[in-house]
Amino acid sequence: MSELKRTPLFEVYKEYGGKTIDFGGWELPVQFSSIKEEHEAVRTKAGLFDVSHMGEITVKGKDSTDYLQKMMTNDISKVKPGGAQYTAMCYQNGGTVDDLLVYKHSEDDYLLVVNASNIDKDFNWLKEHVSGDVIIDNISNNIGQLAIQGPNAELILQKLVEDKSLSDIKFFKFDANVSIKGVNALVSRTGYTGEDGFEVYCNAEDTPFLWKEILEAGRDEGILPCGLGARDTLRFEATLPLFGQELSADISPLEAGIGFAVKTAKEQDFFGKNVLKEQKEEGLTRKLVGIEMIDRGIPRHGYKLYLGDEEIGFVTTGTQSPTLKKNIGLALVNIQYGEIDQEVEIEIRNKRLKAKVVSTPFYKRPKK
Repeated sequence: MSELKRTPLFEVYKEYGGKTIDFGGWELPVQFSSIKEEHEAVRTKAGLFDVSHMGEITVKGKDSTDYLQKMMTNDISKVKPGGAQYTAMCYQNGGTVDDLLVYKHSEDDYLLVVNASNIDKDFNWLKEHVSGDVIIDNISNNIGQLAIQGPNAELILQKLVEDKSLSDIKFFKFDANVSIKGVNALVSRTGYTGEDGFEVYCNAEDTPFLWKEILEAGRDEGILPCGLGARDTLRFEATLPLFGQELSADISPLEAGIGFAVKTAKEQDFFGKNVLKEQKEEGLTRKLVGIEMIDRGIPRHGYKLYLGDEEIGFVTTGTQSPTLKKNIGLALVNIQYGEIDQEVEIEIRNKRLKAKVVSTPFYKRPKK
């Protein structure tokens, strides 16, 4: 059996009571206190996540923009230096290679942030299709990444940043030269929880120091160290997709509800463009919907949905929502059964239990 990979923070987890699990070949904390407590902290105060398992790939060279236009579904030409963009990479059949973030330093210098379980696959896919003056490098092992999320995130992080105002970093923007307690970091504001917050990218060896400094700075503001459990319930309530559940080689970005990141009107051809264009023009045959249980039971990933004797889809993610206190899920269903209030049945432990289709996102951050 292959050994689990670990982030630069692994030795620090124990100090904070971290309980680790195998997550896609990584030994990562599922929780430190409890999933509900950590979830609540991020919704109301702040939480700090170790996301150093995520992958970082640089793309450099004068043909970088043209190359990324070919590889990505979104329109890279719309991103200005200092901007970030959410996008997908697809196969020719429209299935998803990965969903990712693209950070633009300049026309010939980009940083891609990819899902941990896909680092090698993505890197190989990108290398396989390189054309022109483009150099690709997988720098994942050199980079640590922390995510501070929640209404108090800016207040806490600002205590450690003397020379810059974090309020200048707007949503989906970044600053590549922020000094946090003397550590140089790239700081962005994208988030994966439905709350405000920042991602801090630094040299791997600086990660434990910054982890401790941020938690200490946020003590009076109620910050908690958070694990993957809360990360999943938070992103799920905000209806943000997770690769391997809402997105996969068999599920297109359009079916998964991220059509805003698919620009079939852009001039350049990209992998999957024809199929995705057809899906847009002729209509989807299935789509991602929210579901809420009527009967008692929790929908889980992979559970089948039925209408009468017909199997009409399956659950991609489901749980008891800590914020809404309801048993809810996301499901990929045949398009004709995706109307709001459509009653369906979900097979849970060999029993068919009633549920209904509801609108998403389940949770939206209150406006200030």
